Amino acid sequence: MNARGAYLTPGTRVARVGLYVFGALVCAFLLLPILAVVPLSFNAGAFLSYPLSGVSLRWYEDLFGSSGWSTAFCNSLVVAAATTALATPLGTLAALGLARLSSKLKPLMIALLLAPMFVPVIIVAVAVYYLFAPLGLAHSFLGLVLGHTILATPFVVIVVHATLRGFDVSLLRAASSLGAPPLTVLRRILLPLIAPGVFAAAVFAFTTSFDEIVLALLLAGAGQKTLPLQMFDGVHDQISPAITAAATLLFLLSVLLLWMVELMRRRRARLFGGTVEES
Repeated sequence: MNARGAYLTPGTRVARVGLYVFGALVCAFLLLPILAVVPLSFNAGAFLSYPLSGVSLRWYEDLFGSSGWSTAFCNSLVVAAATTALATPLGTLAALGLARLSSKLKPLMIALLLAPMFVPVIIVAVAVYYLFAPLGLAHSFLGLVLGHTILATPFVVIVVHATLRGFDVSLLRAASSLGAPPLTVLRRILLPLIAPGVFAAAVFAFTTSFDEIVLALLLAGAGQKTLPLQMFDGVHDQISPAITAAATLLFLLSVLLLWMVELMRRRRARLFGGTVEES
């Protein structure tokens, strides 16, 4: 019997089990290379090798004790937070406009807004550099934040626009008919109901900025080195196991953010009166 009280046929049970097994194999294929890095971060030796020569926290101590790593981590947090603060409202407003747009130009507008996702990042990075350099924005935090905002905003548009597809617009009409001004409808009705989707979009914007390296290679100066740049320099100059410690922390951060998104998704399902499986 499934969650809705209906009995499953043997063929349906086999198909469901097969789907779960296939999903588990896909997850293992994607995650095993990443999980292989985690034990290396606790290696007591000075080389990236299996079997481990011992268990130690020395590389985490090097990671947190190094001024280069700590500065890069703080830079990434600042840039990612600023990017999220810019990309989330911009993408949300664009998604609201697209949801209400019924013109034949809507596919063109969507294509233009999502272009930074499909154009190779190196092309976007070169274009942004040649645009920002004459304006004095290259090698500055402002230029790096604006460049990351260009890459992060399309993710916000997609997530919020998908959230709006399940939104009941009659609620907005009802509020307007009762005399609520447009800003009140937006603040008291629309935004609270789509808040889980907006939060998920903000998480995607944050991770997009935090993991970005190609654009940072061109726009970041010596004082704006981010964590991915620090890891890239470490691999390029000398492979240190401290990189595996940084990679493990990034993996844990990604898991935490995805867990928060899942909590918000469940909250959205409750707000719309459906079950998690139905959403």
